[in-house]
Amino acid sequence: MNTIDPTIQAKADAWLNGTIDEDSKAQIRTLIDQNPTELTDSFYQDLEFGTGGLRGLMGVGTNRMNVYTIGMATQGLANYLLKCFPGETIRVAITHDSRINNTLFAMTTANVLTANGIHVLYFKEMRPTPMLSFAVRHFDCKSGVMITASHNPKEYNGYKAYWDDGAQVVAPHDKNIIDEVKKITSFDMVNFDKNDSLFQYIEEDFDEIYMKLVKGLSLSPAAIQAQNDMPIVFSPIHGASGKMVPAALKAYGFDNVNIVKEQAEPDGNFPTVIYPNPEEAEALTLSLKLGKEVGAELVLACDPDGDRYAAAVPNGFGEFELLNGNQTGALLTYYLLSKWKETGKLDGKQFMVNTIVTTELIDKICEGFGVKCFSVLTGFKNIAAIIKDLEGKETFIGGGEESYGYLIGDFVRDKDGVSACAMVAELIAYYKTQGKTVFDVLAEIYNQFGFYKESLISVTKKGKDGAEQIQALMMDFREKPPKEMNGIKVAKIVDVKKSTVTDVHTGKSENFAMDKSNVMQFYLVDGSKISARPSGTEPKIKYYFSVNAPLTTVADYRSVEAELEERIEGLKRYFS
Repeated sequence: MNTIDPTIQAKADAWLNGTIDEDSKAQIRTLIDQNPTELTDSFYQDLEFGTGGLRGLMGVGTNRMNVYTIGMATQGLANYLLKCFPGETIRVAITHDSRINNTLFAMTTANVLTANGIHVLYFKEMRPTPMLSFAVRHFDCKSGVMITASHNPKEYNGYKAYWDDGAQVVAPHDKNIIDEVKKITSFDMVNFDKNDSLFQYIEEDFDEIYMKLVKGLSLSPAAIQAQNDMPIVFSPIHGASGKMVPAALKAYGFDNVNIVKEQAEPDGNFPTVIYPNPEEAEALTLSLKLGKEVGAELVLACDPDGDRYAAAVPNGFGEFELLNGNQTGALLTYYLLSKWKETGKLDGKQFMVNTIVTTELIDKICEGFGVKCFSVLTGFKNIAAIIKDLEGKETFIGGGEESYGYLIGDFVRDKDGVSACAMVAELIAYYKTQGKTVFDVLAEIYNQFGFYKESLISVTKKGKDGAEQIQALMMDFREKPPKEMNGIKVAKIVDVKKSTVTDVHTGKSENFAMDKSNVMQFYLVDGSKISARPSGTEPKIKYYFSVNAPLTTVADYRSVEAELEERIEGLKRYFS
């Protein structure tokens, strides 16, 4: 018989004796009687803001997404907003994607905010995350909230908090909000008594404002006009981008856009996929099937909240090939900088941003064009922070991260799958007018800057025990760092948490300036790079692999790719 830790029992009792609804109380009693392990996982900690805000499994408990943890987080946010902006009119924009409990959680957020005297601008219909980010700045809001768990399985939901710059909250605001939330020790401290006079809908006419800016990013309208009937397939994977991505493609001038009907309707159960994650090839099964039927030259898909995108293209061997986030990021970077250079707009006052686990090929491309490229910690809020710091001084062209997130222009301050989908379609049309395929362009890039290939493995460790195992793994990397991997010697080790770079041969360490994060990076003597990072939004540890080699002639594309793939597989075997 499993015994329940007294601390866990006390937290569960506090809920049972509190003012929560009877259905939630019944769920807690069932866990106590039948599933003590699940009870422990539900109460052993409080949900906290990570790289993606508040995110977790839905259910009862302090470590679950429910109206009470949402209410307490929102009360903390409200208290912090009132402290930061005393005497000012405070507005907060809110929307959600297609997740289960989407409107319940979004309306709970709205109710608590209006109960505290804060004006709420609430999207009348679900909209993608980038539109929420844009709305915060457009309506002069002090904050914003997006109810979404991004690409997580259907059992999850989440709460992304934004600040007045349209970006997800960063230090010191994230920690300060958590401090305010921790002061909410009882449900009685949450004001759920909504004030309807402070509630206002954001109507559909806002779509036109956002779409005009998206269309303004276009750099090759003539190429699109020449290729306007290029067959494109798109799937929102049952999410919130089903209206806006097709609208963006149409605004750019693409007339032959085919929607995956089975995945067109919003549905938080995501019935046609195992995971609603465009990084997974399985999630694109129906999209690729339709792509073959219509002879598509591009297949696009977005995750449920529409901030991330995936792209697949014909590979010349009768199949579609899924481009990973590093490849599309490199293609977008090369295309944007080429067009900016072509029009004479590069004058040394432009910059791009990527993350420390994103391909270094982007840095090489930027260097080749004489454009600064900043490398920041994982999480798009860190990219947005650079944009904010340089606002009015230098111009942000674009940037992104390997997990299929990209941003072009700065009117949005988060990943924007809508504009990224439109721009990927544009670059394919542009190069098609020159008689080039995507792989022809990649070969040109690799020939100029080096052939970089990346891959990722994720190891899931669920619950309290899993979190402890992940921490133990990272501790081992620090206390007993490997001297070689797959037979290749380690040249240097970067510990982002300690802000140190260590030369393995000499043992000498140097400090560097960057915000701290629980990330370890290993550079091998053959130029390979391996990064180990616990996820900030999921119960898993991620290993990022990057290898590279020269591509002396474009004709060697596939043979060099095969060699690099073999190196990656060897590293994966080492870590497994």
